[in-house]
Amino acid sequence: MESVNELLASVVGMPAWMALVVIVLATFVSEDLTCIGAGLVAARGDIGPGFAIAASGLGIFLGDLLLWAAGRYLGQPALRHRPLKWILDEQGVERSEQWFARRGPIVILLGRFVPGSRLPSYFAAGLLNVGFWRFSLFALLAVAIWSPLLVGAAVLLGRGVLRYYEAFSDYALLVFFAALFGLYVVVHWVVPACSWRGRRLLVGRLRRWRRWEFWPPWLFYAPVLLYVLGLALRYRSLSLLTAVNPGIPAGGFVGESKQEILDHLADARGADGERLVAACERLPAELDPDEGLRRVRAFLDEHGLAYPVVLKPDAGQRGSGVAIARGDDAVREYFAGNRVPTQVQEHLSGDEFGLFYVRFPSQPRGRIFSITEKRFPVVVGDGESTLEQLILRDPRAVCLAELYANANAGRLYDVVPQGEPVQLVEIGNHCRGTIFLDGIRHRTEALEEALDRVSQTFPGFYFGRYDVRVSSAADLEAGRGFRILELNGGTSEATHVYDPAFRLVDAYRVLFEQWRLVFAIAAENRARGVRPVPWTRLLGRLEAYRGQARSHPT
Repeated sequence: MESVNELLASVVGMPAWMALVVIVLATFVSEDLTCIGAGLVAARGDIGPGFAIAASGLGIFLGDLLLWAAGRYLGQPALRHRPLKWILDEQGVERSEQWFARRGPIVILLGRFVPGSRLPSYFAAGLLNVGFWRFSLFALLAVAIWSPLLVGAAVLLGRGVLRYYEAFSDYALLVFFAALFGLYVVVHWVVPACSWRGRRLLVGRLRRWRRWEFWPPWLFYAPVLLYVLGLALRYRSLSLLTAVNPGIPAGGFVGESKQEILDHLADARGADGERLVAACERLPAELDPDEGLRRVRAFLDEHGLAYPVVLKPDAGQRGSGVAIARGDDAVREYFAGNRVPTQVQEHLSGDEFGLFYVRFPSQPRGRIFSITEKRFPVVVGDGESTLEQLILRDPRAVCLAELYANANAGRLYDVVPQGEPVQLVEIGNHCRGTIFLDGIRHRTEALEEALDRVSQTFPGFYFGRYDVRVSSAADLEAGRGFRILELNGGTSEATHVYDPAFRLVDAYRVLFEQWRLVFAIAAENRARGVRPVPWTRLLGRLEAYRGQARSHPT
């Protein structure tokens, strides 16, 4: 009870002008919680409800004007710098621009009541040069509705809650925060449920928790991490896994160069003598947009290629920073937000597969451990629904609705013609929304022979996953016509486990076997004289990569 009194007294004891300033500044940190807190103070009777509504509304309105001004005077480049990049993303702003183009300034009013849309919408209003007085009018109208509703709800709820403070002082602080949480649930869950779009987004969130393939990494990989630690204890080395591929720095655990790995496969040829590795080149960090464009054009000319072209960080994981540029403007935009070495690579059509290869150093031939068949999700138009509505209606796409919306921001509100298919993503990564299926049925003797022949041109490579494109599954099974996009080393994953038909227990069984192979192969290499990277240096590489990953283009 004393803690609550002190919390309330921290504002109550101030002069009115100072309490006003504190509430206004607090809205810059969290508008909703400030409204709730001011309402609870008013419920106690220490300040007037009108004062609480006015102070909260003033702070929210000033924050809205600052967002508009940032979009108007700082423009798109501001999204790539702190603090705006912490709270806004470029894809969200692009969606808001499309919304503005179709619905006009009424978006300013609606943005206040649609969770997650206010910040990008108001920033986009500045980008699109919506007039100050026009923006202010709609923003003020939105605040005049929103502030009384939220503060008033806190006042009404607070009066009931504060009675329990007096009767049950031991539980007052718990009840206080329970009230805050209850209002948060109302604002972020109950209110969205009042619209079809909001309900579908909530359905997507719930389905992500029901389907383990969408679980966050910290949850899904916890048992795998425990198993790996057990293997490390068994083999008496925390960093033994770095010896699995002596030909790749740190075994391909983290921070390895994609280009350097592919350079080791430069001599790999197919049965017809064709070069198997996709044309690619490493570009240095810190290229300005014009120089980046010049280098990309030179690459295209050298290899006789045309747009589109693939751009990605030379050291990257899980699809981070990968983009497909379809013209000069897209290339300039990529390098405007890029601060790390980049790999430029030809864009290949066809089906994409992940081929997981393993070989013990003592064995003359390796084998395919896993094949992942990658399917790019598609929705089909009905002539009436927008692309966003088709995504939200699809039983699987709704689970990743926000991701697909970001990937298709420029056409999200277009009505898709009857029968027209729309491919939602084109980056073959599960984290980027691609569907992964178990493709082990495509494993043949011819394919294993071809992949083994390629792998043995790379000295010191024993364990990893090839990402390849091929014209057809029949060509893949025949071991011909595939082109290599990437080769991932020690931390490769048997990604076929993300097949929706896979049970969680089966996925863990495969991943445990995969890591057992890592340590067994690394132990054999250690016995042959390969020295694992010290774990302290391994942590240094991990930290260096994390620092670089924060600079990957969005």
